[in-house]
Amino acid sequence: MSKTTIRGAWAAGIALLAFATLPTAAHTAEPPLPSASRTSPSPASPSVLPKPTGSHRVGTTTLHLVDDSRPDPWVPEEKARQLMVSLWYPAKASTRRRAPYMTAEESALLLKGQKITGVPGDTLSRTRTNAIADAAPVGRRRSLPLVVLSPGFTMPRSSLTIMAEDLASKGYVVAGIDHTYESFGTSLPDGRTATCVACAEQEKEVWKFGDKATRGRQADIAFVLDRLTGRRPAWQGGELIDRSRIGVAGHSLGGSSAAWTVLNDSRVKAGVNMDGPFFVPAPDKGLARPFLMMGAGKVHEPGGKDFTWGRDWKRMTGWKRWLTVDGGDHGSFTDYPLLLEQGGIDLGTPLSGSRAVEITRKYVGAFFDLHLGGRLQPLLDRPSRRYPEVRFWR
Repeated sequence: MSKTTIRGAWAAGIALLAFATLPTAAHTAEPPLPSASRTSPSPASPSVLPKPTGSHRVGTTTLHLVDDSRPDPWVPEEKARQLMVSLWYPAKASTRRRAPYMTAEESALLLKGQKITGVPGDTLSRTRTNAIADAAPVGRRRSLPLVVLSPGFTMPRSSLTIMAEDLASKGYVVAGIDHTYESFGTSLPDGRTATCVACAEQEKEVWKFGDKATRGRQADIAFVLDRLTGRRPAWQGGELIDRSRIGVAGHSLGGSSAAWTVLNDSRVKAGVNMDGPFFVPAPDKGLARPFLMMGAGKVHEPGGKDFTWGRDWKRMTGWKRWLTVDGGDHGSFTDYPLLLEQGGIDLGTPLSGSRAVEITRKYVGAFFDLHLGGRLQPLLDRPSRRYPEVRFWR
């Protein structure tokens, strides 16, 4: 891509949400990319995801899960809810190929959804990952903790691949969920690619939509946990999952869904909200399980535009941390700032894409290492000289 500067946008680069901003509501909108960046020529070589920091090789596989107990919330004539789920996990050495980042169809729809032209439609699908497709998993029976990831609205599950690969390299099983009809594109096994039907409903009334989507995603996560940890797991490595050590993390709308899941599913022991509003308020009785709130500076500082953080923070009665990242923005917790940076695009923010990746992996990883791994994490106790961008709020 030619050298381009993005100014004043949520530097995800490729949109994450399309929510309107309400005068007294959480700021959850991402402006579209400036027109200059939409016509940049494609890079000479594909983007490359950073290497995971753990000691394990990483494998990945894709599951198509069908919930016959409920119709699709966005397309009710479909009497069963279909979900595409990617799993990342510690794996044996393998000569198999590296897994694709996303399908060509998903890439084209994501670029189209953001009105980005001048690049081949399959650009994102050519991103080089680290995980080996369908590699054999390693681990002892009931030895691996599980983390479920829920992406931002309009985003595919692949938008959190960097975090997923890193956790898997440290001995976690990670399940990334595509919430069908909530992303610009989800490729299904029958050859169809589901598009964002929910986008039209979101445009009508943001808080009503957010409530419905949050509750629906919690049902999706619960179903995925059923299929991964039940008597007959949907994945060959299901017996490796330690059912007593399950966490959930999400970005934006996925962060709201993470909080609601921790509140409503006793199997989930800890959760992370990355820069998302709390669309469904925590009850007065509070949220007693460990929870990490990690967001962009200013918007998510106490007294910032997202009033839901202060409201729900007061209702958290267990271990909790409220962190913000100076110089970051809404997209800083996803893969996209780094991918754009590699393509020669200046994000126009003080926090680089590579630094954003380092901070997010470090703090989210420390949270799960503490609460699912039982390993002390001084990083979560106080500000760090190594990461001066991260502020602690009480």
